[in-house]
Amino acid sequence: MMRNRQRGSNLGLLLLASQVFQLGIDNIPPVTLATLGLNVYLFLFPVKPLLQTCLSVREAYLYRDWSRLLLSPFHHADDMHLYFNMASLLWKGIKLERKLGGAWFAYLLSVFSLLTGLVYLLLEMGLTHMTEDSSYSLQCAVGFSGVLFGLKVVNNHYHPGGATYIMGLPIANRYSCWVELILIHIMNPGTSFIGHLAGILVGLLYTAGPLKSLMKTCAGFVTSNGQHGGQQTYYNSSGYSGYGMPYPPNSQYGQQSFNNGAPYRQQYDTHRPSAPPQHPYTAGGFTQARSSRGTYAHSNPTPEEIRWRRLQRFNS
Repeated sequence: MMRNRQRGSNLGLLLLASQVFQLGIDNIPPVTLATLGLNVYLFLFPVKPLLQTCLSVREAYLYRDWSRLLLSPFHHADDMHLYFNMASLLWKGIKLERKLGGAWFAYLLSVFSLLTGLVYLLLEMGLTHMTEDSSYSLQCAVGFSGVLFGLKVVNNHYHPGGATYIMGLPIANRYSCWVELILIHIMNPGTSFIGHLAGILVGLLYTAGPLKSLMKTCAGFVTSNGQHGGQQTYYNSSGYSGYGMPYPPNSQYGQQSFNNGAPYRQQYDTHRPSAPPQHPYTAGGFTQARSSRGTYAHSNPTPEEIRWRRLQRFNS
């Protein structure tokens, strides 16, 4: 989307500021807010002119200007282009960041921003070779909307069912991104159809392909479910509270997210990260393990354990 950005009124910035304040800055998760701030900052103070940041096969691949892969998603053609993209980011970011956790959501945005550009280049190169039309290699795209289409696929994956109203018609969420892809291109032919399609394909690579597994392998940790590459403990995500509940690797809770922000207050033996949840009493320097029938697993309790049992009977 390459249009003259000298609009004068900056109506899009005013609309975006109004929407942010209506939501309340405190209600916007930090990564989403930082991403919005970065896009606004680069709109007001661009790194380079648009023609030097937009992404095309000729500029990025033939002329080896790979910096465009990093710059193109975060620059916008005009204020209304910025507004519509950032309004969409607010809605999707609030839901996904709370679902996945801030660190994983930041990682997701970084990967999607880069990979959407790469898929866009591959699609444009494929069209150039198939049609023998070099104009596809010259098409230059800029803006965050490709990433947003990928986030929409991920959001629909984590929140299945329901419908989205598009032009007054209810569309099942699983198909809404495809309907929007076509309608946006029909209503505004200046938008990048291939750029939006690239975002959808990246989202599908994450939800139905190998991308999520590759990201886990490369990162070594997953903050969406608390798995850390250097440990064998699984944790519930506890939103913004900063607390986590450890579970053994085979626990049924190991892959679930915890989003209501209520921290667990129980104490656990910190020297055995892969052990099951222990008894809350640890002040005596030991922990108790119970068998499946509720009896103590130790056949020969230590004197300290005997004293603790007596103390428990006395307190009860």
